[in-house]
Amino acid sequence: MKYYEQLLQWRCFTNSDVARLTGNKSTADSLISAYKKKGLIESIHKDLFAAISLETRQPAASRFNIATKVAPDAVVSHHSAFEFYGVSDNCCFEMYSATSTRFRPFEYRGISYLPVPRGIESGIEEQMGGVRVTDLERTALDSINDFERIGDLGEVVRCLKLIPSLKAEKLLSYLPEYHSGYLYQKVGYILSQCKELYLPDKFFDICRANIPASKRYLYKGLQMHKHVFSEEWRLYVPASLADIASCREAHAFQQG
Repeated sequence: MKYYEQLLQWRCFTNSDVARLTGNKSTADSLISAYKKKGLIESIHKDLFAAISLETRQPAASRFNIATKVAPDAVVSHHSAFEFYGVSDNCCFEMYSATSTRFRPFEYRGISYLPVPRGIESGIEEQMGGVRVTDLERTALDSINDFERIGDLGEVVRCLKLIPSLKAEKLLSYLPEYHSGYLYQKVGYILSQCKELYLPDKFFDICRANIPASKRYLYKGLQMHKHVFSEEWRLYVPASLADIASCREAHAFQQG
């Protein structure tokens, strides 16, 4: 039990972490094996382990701790970051980690852990318990940028509607790092539908100033369904989205 309290404080850890704690790899391997037999720790995936609380007999690590430790540079992102901040009313059984390190998706205690590209370097915070997570502004931009691959448009907007506020200056400082005029179009249009965020007119002026001359669809496959053209954003959008925030058929359009 010599090292148990430290492992419990770490919540989840790798073999390398334990080797630094004990002084060498051989001792770390023996310790991990012994603690697993005693039920003090359990394997999460390959070289990742969780400390088990003696009080609850449950892992001390939250799914956010684990998503942070799946790779050295891993950051909780996209819908998982919305969940961390409590701005999603939809509990998801998938955790997204933005990382430049490749890892195979895996499942642990009913939660699937999935890698996504690391993306920009700005907008990362370290929270209590060592959780690294994208801040709300970057989470909003990542989610709008990637909604066709991760989640769906309706869910993204529902999350945005639950955010108390977004800082326009942060959004504008992050946007150039994506190198995408198309993202300015999508962000400008979608956030203009989220009146609750009270973003200033200047924010939308700058977005409009950075959109490309070409016309685009809000998402692939939209041309097969009813849509209208937003002259302001040079963007084709679903015709039925009088209020995009309440659109539950957006994902069906994408899949259609």
